[in-house]
Amino acid sequence: MCQLLGLNCKTPTDATFSFTGFCQRGGLTDHHADGWGIAFFEGRGLRHFVDHQSAVESPVAELIRRYPIKSRNIVAHVRKATQGDVALENAHPFVRELWGHYWVFAHNGDLKDYHPHLHGSFHPVGTTDSERAFCWLMQQLAKSHAGMPSVHELTLTLHELVPQIRRFGNFNFLLSNGQALWAHASTSLYYLVRQYPFAHATLSDQDLSVNFADINSPDDRAAVVVTTPLTSNETWTAFATNELKVFVDGAPTDATLS
Repeated sequence: MCQLLGLNCKTPTDATFSFTGFCQRGGLTDHHADGWGIAFFEGRGLRHFVDHQSAVESPVAELIRRYPIKSRNIVAHVRKATQGDVALENAHPFVRELWGHYWVFAHNGDLKDYHPHLHGSFHPVGTTDSERAFCWLMQQLAKSHAGMPSVHELTLTLHELVPQIRRFGNFNFLLSNGQALWAHASTSLYYLVRQYPFAHATLSDQDLSVNFADINSPDDRAAVVVTTPLTSNETWTAFATNELKVFVDGAPTDATLS
């Protein structure tokens, strides 16, 4: 299946280190070679890049590795196709607008015979189970709230909606509206929080290390969520099965549910 990477940060943070290691899984150190994508928020705006080529071969991915990404919320994905052709419209993450905010979603899993009734403003462009699930979530959130609710209220609503999807199969996902990062694990997700005092980190998928003390201030903090740990010398915490976590300002919040 696919691989997920998400970052939620207290201040705009450089994600080049994590993205560089993550890209190696898109056809080099792993077999997720059916497309890739990344979306990162800059204020209320969003930069969104996807490609049907593998992340290790894509010239767009090379551009992003050289781009000075500074963001508080980032969602990235490398795809191993289970449903839907290898095509640009099927590359994650997917983006929609709701309540005047961009929403970004990426999924790892396989939802069998999942064809929800979509009757509102949200319809898939591609042919993946993932995009259908995202459209249904957006539709149900719009039905449940007249305007943008608090992060806590959104988490409670997602806690009610997610089981209705995961009964069709594996539903590991990342979701962000630029204010928070929601992450749900059916099978495999891990996270860590990098904060003061910062230390060295070494990538598992590439011979590259960085001393975060050299590039961060004491007030910085970043939560990293990934399908399998990105680094070999940091302590990663596994999600419990069917656990939904929400990260705000670089840390998990009390709204986490399971």
